[in-house]
Amino acid sequence: MTTAISTPNPTARHRTSDTTRPSRLASPLGRLLRRLVLGAALPIALPLAIPLAACAAEPMMAGHDHADMHAGNPLGGSPLLDKVREATRRYRDINYATGEGWVQATPCVSGPNEGAMGVHFLKPERLMDGQLKADEPEMLIYEPLPGGRFRLVGVEYIVLASDWFSKHKPNEAPSVDGHLANFVGEPNRYALPAFFEMHAWAWEDNPNGSFSDWNSRVTCNRALPPAN
Repeated sequence: MTTAISTPNPTARHRTSDTTRPSRLASPLGRLLRRLVLGAALPIALPLAIPLAACAAEPMMAGHDHADMHAGNPLGGSPLLDKVREATRRYRDINYATGEGWVQATPCVSGPNEGAMGVHFLKPERLMDGQLKADEPEMLIYEPLPGGRFRLVGVEYIVLASDWFSKHKPNEAPSVDGHLANFVGEPNRYALPAFFEMHAWAWEDNPNGSFSDWNSRVTCNRALPPAN
């Protein structure tokens, strides 16, 4: 399903012109995407992967207990979320993700009033195809837990606007199974070229909506040591 638009929607959840200063948390993602745009994916992917490999010796297994994963909250239901779960089920153990080439693109990203997005892991080769595919998200989202563990909570679809419009009609809006992606203009807080994105919280219920950017049930604080 496609929706005709004349220009990217300026009322999307992200502003089309966000002059916020680039975030330090998101700057690794900006550097990675900019290097990919310039055709130099390998030099940037390797430095990001090295710290992950070093951490792999520590316990990084995501929890597999149903009650632990969802904290008693029923998961949202939709055909798209079902597709995401089917495509990413094995990545609940983060070792499968890193073993298949996913690399950490951001630290844990949180909002003081809106919950968190979590830690983003990127599949670099999916970025430059100018497509958004339900069963091939560009990013996995993990919540960090104590002991170096990670819990899979969702995915993010992302496509650079220039790549999308190079392969689609000017009035064709990016969507994933009928769900419109959000346009993020340039400049933006991520220091990225203009892009489209959409979150899908397939593994943690989100009171804000299954496709909202921030999830109030995800936090970056679970991995922190208890206060004395």
